Amino acid sequence: RANDFRKNRTFMVVFFIFLVANVGGSLTPLGDPPLFLGFLHGVSFFWTLNIAPHMLMVSGILLVIYFFLDSWFFKKEGAVVPDDGEKKPLRLVGTYNFIFLGGIVGAVLMSGVLDLGEINTLGVHRAIQDWLRDITLIILGILSLWATPWTLREENEFSWFPIIEVAYLFIGIFITMIPCLLLLKAGPDGAFAFLIAAVKEPYHYFWVTGILSAFLDNAPTYLTFFNTALGSFYAGLPESASVPLLMTDHKIYLQAISTGAVFFGAVSYIGNAPNFMVRSIAAESGTAMPSFFGYILKYSLVFLIPTFVIVTLIFY
Repeated sequence: RANDFRKNRTFMVVFFIFLVANVGGSLTPLGDPPLFLGFLHGVSFFWTLNIAPHMLMVSGILLVIYFFLDSWFFKKEGAVVPDDGEKKPLRLVGTYNFIFLGGIVGAVLMSGVLDLGEINTLGVHRAIQDWLRDITLIILGILSLWATPWTLREENEFSWFPIIEVAYLFIGIFITMIPCLLLLKAGPDGAFAFLIAAVKEPYHYFWVTGILSAFLDNAPTYLTFFNTALGSFYAGLPESASVPLLMTDHKIYLQAISTGAVFFGAVSYIGNAPNFMVRSIAAESGTAMPSFFGYILKYSLVFLIPTFVIVTLIFY
């Protein structure tokens, strides 16, 4: 809303996707599904601080680019900040939703810490803590809807449409990508064996994990190369013994896998579910958004890929 008077708002949303929906998620395992999977497989919760320098560098480069783009567009538009009229004090309403938000974070963290066994549901074995997490999330969502006056959501221009659109889209994407994910999961015994066998150096892990994460689900992609690294360095060792060694003795490989999976999620709309959610919300509010390939060609290839090259040269 603060930028409603601006003519060129597209780049603002795109950089929001880059920075908030993707790169910023590398701070903790709760920020992105690949890192949470690593946490479930024994990577310590605060190990992700080891990729904070990578995150800070990428964020810094993108923020500098954004500053110059914003300044250039502002001057080009000859924009004048409109008078908002009577000044009103800043208000924060609906603060009780922070309680529900804290409950969501706690439920997700609980599912990664507790081990309550499994139950068989219609032939599918699923961890009890995962069921508890999902039920808790549903209850917290219902409580938030019940406790928050609908007028507040109307004032925030809330709409179900972006959520429904993303749900339909990603159901289709996940169904159609199942064969690719199964081939990837097969590892050295599958059709992608040549690709996995070629991954040797840290920058290999960064780019191969990243490129696949940009167009497939980044969580199983992360897990595939996580297991590839474990097999390369600690073949025969149980996961409980090999993961701590990977975190210390060969941490550069785990850094490469983690940053590749998270950072490259910003390369396309389907690299990370929040990307398309942000795009849908922006489009519904009247901001012109690029097409699928337009996003990649005009923004990802121009701003992200050169940034990732710099990350490779400095860290890998």
